[in-house]
Amino acid sequence: MNIVLLEPEIPANTGNIGRTCVATGSVLHLIEPLGFRLTEKYLKRAGMDYWNDLDVRRYINYEEFMEMNGYPKVYMATTKARRKYTDVVYEEDAYIMFGKESAGIPEELLVKNEESCIRIPMLPDIRSLNLANSVAIVLYEALRQQGFERFETKGELHRLKWDS
Repeated sequence: MNIVLLEPEIPANTGNIGRTCVATGSVLHLIEPLGFRLTEKYLKRAGMDYWNDLDVRRYINYEEFMEMNGYPKVYMATTKARRKYTDVVYEEDAYIMFGKESAGIPEELLVKNEESCIRIPMLPDIRSLNLANSVAIVLYEALRQQGFERFETKGELHRLKWDS
């Protein structure tokens, strides 16, 4: 899976998203401008010690991202979409894009990609969910559709054992 952040602004969100990407084996694509430096302590703190294991790729702009990745189909998460994120069948190597915290993905990109725009349902009075939470919701739906094939399926306790 591929998570794409277009102009992220808050380092703690990107750090949390990075940690989720490590936990799921996903690539994190960051499209500039970034609202922070990748060396910021808030980014590292949120990503904890997982940041060194993250496959993170940076791009100057959206055009460079598209070119460097062979012009992939990109699912664009936006509160403005007509389709829900659960209405999509995600490819194994899907690219799922999220916009910056203050404004989302520019409408100019959305109207050019209407068929790949997706949204997380929520009450009408709510502007949006936290970016890191939104990434986790959509990413785990995509992985659920694939049956969590690459993941450990049994849960183990640290100190004790399950009865059965």
